[in-house]
Amino acid sequence: MSIDFLGSKIMRGNEFPIIGTRVKGLNKKFDLSDPRSRSLYFRSKVGTQIDLIKKYLDNNTFIGYFVGKKNSGKGTYSGLLTEIFGKDKIELFSVGDMIRRVYENWKDFSKSERFEKLKSLYRGYISFDEAVDALLGRSTKKLLPTEFILAMVKLHISELPRKSILIDGLPRGMDQVSYSLYFRDVINYRDDPDFFILIDIPTAVISERIKHRVICPICHTSRNKKLLITSKIEQDKKSKGYYLVCDNPTCENVRMVPKEGDELGIEPIKARLQKDEETIKLILSLHGVPRILLRNSIPVSQAKVNFDGYELTPEYGFQMDHISGKVKVIEKPWTFKDDNDVLSHSLLAPPVVVSFIKQLPEVLGL
Repeated sequence: MSIDFLGSKIMRGNEFPIIGTRVKGLNKKFDLSDPRSRSLYFRSKVGTQIDLIKKYLDNNTFIGYFVGKKNSGKGTYSGLLTEIFGKDKIELFSVGDMIRRVYENWKDFSKSERFEKLKSLYRGYISFDEAVDALLGRSTKKLLPTEFILAMVKLHISELPRKSILIDGLPRGMDQVSYSLYFRDVINYRDDPDFFILIDIPTAVISERIKHRVICPICHTSRNKKLLITSKIEQDKKSKGYYLVCDNPTCENVRMVPKEGDELGIEPIKARLQKDEETIKLILSLHGVPRILLRNSIPVSQAKVNFDGYELTPEYGFQMDHISGKVKVIEKPWTFKDDNDVLSHSLLAPPVVVSFIKQLPEVLGL
């Protein structure tokens, strides 16, 4: 059964609407890697909606739940939203990062006032001590319960200044979806509008992001040798292969390196991706909670009609120019088959965020 979503006919399931970004009469090409040019890009594409949302954020807040497969770009999209609206207005809250920080600093945390507050907030089917054992890996019989995670989330949010929150990591699985429906009430976090942000991304994109990912060993910035390069490329004299040099000036031209296991692509996380897919399908069937639907890819046949060329993810290759002694970068449009075997382009992060901004006013009732 089809439904009407912001003027687009879609099917319930994995078929997300195409929300184009092209503006009639706007022929300027923006450099989406440059913050100043990116600011002009957002202003030109969705300036009216940005002003409307900024006015709302002056006196109001919201809670959004990012739901997408691993490596779907949640952190990148959140970073761009804070760039547009300000870190004082919006914060990304990663549940996974929170749990890791508590685990890594447990010795100090367990002696703090925050520990006692966490203990008072916890209500669950196993004891608090058993939940702690599950967190620290001292017990293999108990999994870390959702009720304990909710208590940790409530503790963290209670310490935040008043701002809108984008939550990454809740719901993580099928059993947590029902919790998220009443999450706003569970944590006593004002009477904010809340909504799901669902991200549709082809498996091929996730696989290529992982297989070609490289990381700076100093600042830990992540880039991609095929899809997201730095400004400086060098050739290894022995292997004749090419590598990226970190753009961060403080890293002093350090060589970016692959992460161990990334060459396997999605193989190690197939089960996780399937679980994420099932969660997305379940949320698509829910009633009563607004949704923002974001798609990472676009069929090649629809690309020129709905998007400008510079908004599509390019594919990079390298060649040594023996005359200049420098590496020449070869850029071309990246095409791949999506999960429905349709030849597609991947969108860069800014046009996906434009889609978010176009949908947000309606979700907030503006």
